[in-house]
Amino acid sequence: MSNDSLLPSYDAETIRRLDKAHVFHSWSAQGQITPLPIARAEGSHFWDADGNRYLDFSSQLVNVNIGHQHPKVVAAIQEQAGRLATLAPGFGNDVRAEAARLIAEVAPGDLNKVFFTNGGAEANENAVRMARLHTGRHKVLAAYRSYHGATAGAIALTGDPRRWASEPGMPGVVRYWGPYLYRSAFHATTEAEECERALSHLRDLIAVEGPGTIAAIILETVVGTNGILVPPEGYLQGVRALCDEFGIVMIADEVMAGFARCGEWFAVDRWGVVPDLITFAKGVNSGYVPLGGVIISEEIAATFADRPFPGGLTYSGHPLACASAVASINAMRDEKIVENARRLGEDVIGPELRALAERHPSIGEVRGLGAFWALELVRDRETREPLVPYNASGADAVPMAELAGACKVAGLWPFTHFNRTHVVPPCTISDDEVREGIAILDLALEKADAHYTGA
Repeated sequence: MSNDSLLPSYDAETIRRLDKAHVFHSWSAQGQITPLPIARAEGSHFWDADGNRYLDFSSQLVNVNIGHQHPKVVAAIQEQAGRLATLAPGFGNDVRAEAARLIAEVAPGDLNKVFFTNGGAEANENAVRMARLHTGRHKVLAAYRSYHGATAGAIALTGDPRRWASEPGMPGVVRYWGPYLYRSAFHATTEAEECERALSHLRDLIAVEGPGTIAAIILETVVGTNGILVPPEGYLQGVRALCDEFGIVMIADEVMAGFARCGEWFAVDRWGVVPDLITFAKGVNSGYVPLGGVIISEEIAATFADRPFPGGLTYSGHPLACASAVASINAMRDEKIVENARRLGEDVIGPELRALAERHPSIGEVRGLGAFWALELVRDRETREPLVPYNASGADAVPMAELAGACKVAGLWPFTHFNRTHVVPPCTISDDEVREGIAILDLALEKADAHYTGA
C-alpha cells in the first residue's frame, strides 16, 4: 500500500495467497481453482497482475456493455460519493429519481415505474412476487434452458443444472420448453414450425395446469448463458397473446439481453412486444456498482397504490449505483452505443462468425444478434452430437477446456458454457478489435476440430 493511497496495490503472488486464504468463490470447488489476479481494465481489454493483456470477449459476465472504466461513469460515481454516498430507500433522491425516469423513458409501452434491486436475481424474485400478488395466483411457468439467478426463488425458476443442488425449491414453478430449432423439442424443421409448436405446447401446458392458477410466464427474451437462443419471429408475440387471453403476467428477463446487448434498449423492442414486467441489471450500468430492478406496467403498479408492496432491500436505489446508471444511459445515448451494437452484429460479428463456420467443421450453428452471439460446437454436423456432453465435467469437458485455454494463451478471454463459446464483447468494441478476437478464435477452434468425428 502506497503512502498516498487508502487502497492496497498487491503483486500477483500476494493476491493469489490472500485470495486462496480468505475468498470463497461462487460456483467453484475451492481447492481446484486459482483465480487470475487482475490489475486494471480499459475499454475492451483487461490486464492481469503480471502485465498480460486480454481482449474481453466475455464482457466479464456479459455485463460490461459500455466497456471497462468508461470515464463518464467513473466520474459520476466519484462525484456522487462526494455528495452523498448512501441513503435508505424510503427517501427521495435526485439520482434515484433520474435513474428511474431514464429507465422508464427507454422502456416500452406503459412500463413507467422502477423498483430497484442489487442485481438480476433479486429483480426476478420481486417480479414474481408482484405477479402473484397482482393476480392472486401462485404458479409460474419457467423454461428449461434458462437462468434467472441464484437466490432461493430465482434458482427455482432456473432451468439448467445449477438449480439441481438447491432442490426442492420454491413451490409453484412449472417447466416448459422454449423454442430452439437446432435441438428442437418439437421435431420442427423450420423456424415457423418451431414457433407454432412451441406456442401450442405452451397453450397445452396452460390448459392442463389451469389458467386460473398461473400468475406469470417468465422468459429470457433472448436466452443468455444457455445458448443465446434468439426466438423465432412471432414467438414473443404469441406468448404475449396467451398472457392476455388468460390473464397471466408476462415477465421478460432482460438482465443479460437488455441495455444495448441485442442492439436495442431492450430485446423485446426488436419484436414490438410490451411485457407487463421487465427485469434488468448488468448492462444498465455495466456492473460498475451492483444494480438491478423491475420495470412495472401502470396496471401492476396500481395494485400497490393503496396496498403496501411486501418487499424491500437496504440498498434499493443506492445513490452510487443510480448515479452510475444515469451516466451510463446518457453515455449510451450520446455515443450511440445501442446503434453500434446493432451494427456490429449485422456488419461485423455475424459475417465474421459465419465465415469461421465455413472453415471449421466443429461449428454446428452460428446464432445471435447485436453483441450477443454463440458458436454451437459439435463432433458431427450430421448428427449434431455436442462437442462435449450436456453439463460435462472432468475428462468429458476437456475439448472445451482446450479451446478456452488456447484463447487465453493468445490473449483472448472467452465465455464458454457446455458445448458453446459465446462472442459477447463490450458493445463499445471497435471493428478491428472484433476481428482481432475472431482471428484468435479461428486458431483456437483447431482444438475443437481435432475432436471432430463426422465426415
